[in-house]
Amino acid sequence: MKYSNTQNTAGRRTPARYGVVAVLMLTFLILPAFQLAAQEPDVDAILRQIDEFGTFNDDDFSAEYTIVSDKPGEERSIFKSRIFRRDSEEKFLLINLEPVLRRGEGFLQVGDTGWSYDPESREFGIFNLSESFEDSEARNSDFDDNDFSDEYEAVSYETGTLGKYDVYILDLEAKTDTVAYPAIKIWVRQDNYLLLKEEDYSLSGRLMRTSYFPNYARAGGYFIPTKMLFVDNLNPGERSEVTVRNISFDPIPDTVFTKAYLEQVNR
Repeated sequence: MKYSNTQNTAGRRTPARYGVVAVLMLTFLILPAFQLAAQEPDVDAILRQIDEFGTFNDDDFSAEYTIVSDKPGEERSIFKSRIFRRDSEEKFLLINLEPVLRRGEGFLQVGDTGWSYDPESREFGIFNLSESFEDSEARNSDFDDNDFSDEYEAVSYETGTLGKYDVYILDLEAKTDTVAYPAIKIWVRQDNYLLLKEEDYSLSGRLMRTSYFPNYARAGGYFIPTKMLFVDNLNPGERSEVTVRNISFDPIPDTVFTKAYLEQVNR
């Protein structure tokens, strides 16, 4: 009988096999991390997209806004206004249409300078976009272009649901002291980055106002909120609902964005 020095290695792990196993184990450990990283939202991109939805840099914009405000113990307030915007030049004009007693009152903003106009006294005053609109829960800035990416930075985020939508919930802190609220929280749809809800906070962290944006219209290549609800969290029962109609992207004459125009429409 011949003796063979060939040994059976079927049950032994060679160095090469150890290497294969190690690579496979490392792959299984790393792959979930890569998948998780791929799912991480780009919060800066989300803020920029929200701004793009609400900023009409390539077109003039006008629409009719109806603001219905309720306060406990007071008669319901209803204002109807026409708003004109030219975001590319930072120009904004609002003219009240109703009620009749307030018809012709208006606001003009050009860059950082703003004026209010009273047709009865025919005098101009100071106008600020951060102020409340006609003692409602809406602010004048709610009708202007979005500027989340320049004014705020995201400090944290989480995922969640709001109604039937999967959302990103972003906590934002102001980059400047010129904004109305130093901290806000926003709920943004994961599939298209539409803003659905916003909570506004004071410097001490107190909830001041909650805003809802349940309805949007697609017009002129933009997404425009056609219904907005603003709730005062400091005064229970105080709320304002804004409805947007007659949206247009037709060119607006340059003369509209002037103090002279505010005076002329009341003659």
